[in-house]
Amino acid sequence: TITRIAVVALLAATIGTAPTQVLAGDAKRESAAAAEKKEAPGGEKKQGRVPFHGKIASVDKKAKTFTVGERTFQVTSETKLNKGGKPATLDDAAVGEDVGGNYEKAHDGKLNAKMVRIGPKVENEVKAQVKKTGAKDQ
Repeated sequence: TITRIAVVALLAATIGTAPTQVLAGDAKRESAAAAEKKEAPGGEKKQGRVPFHGKIASVDKKAKTFTVGERTFQVTSETKLNKGGKPATLDDAAVGEDVGGNYEKAHDGKLNAKMVRIGPKVENEVKAQVKKTGAKDQ
């Protein structure tokens, strides 16, 4: 009878831990799949957009670049430029103007501007940001 009790207890313990082992294996597979999705096709991690702001130090219309501090941003066909809440071009940018936006770092090391706001934020942009962050007007 003691042998039977030991066998039944061992069987119960094996059956009781089997679902947790299966769940642990599933969790490992899910985390590995999520890590694969985050990586770029070349095995490099995909980098998101990085915000920037400051004053324009220089503008090179020929090379389609502008400098803010120590960083030089490349304007591409995908770059969305705005000034005063309206679409703009690099010709609208002037040295000393406030500028903000976001960029992505390209594989060749260039900082490709994705969205650029030239000049101060307009009232609609401020209201949209307040709604987005939940901050109250001060």
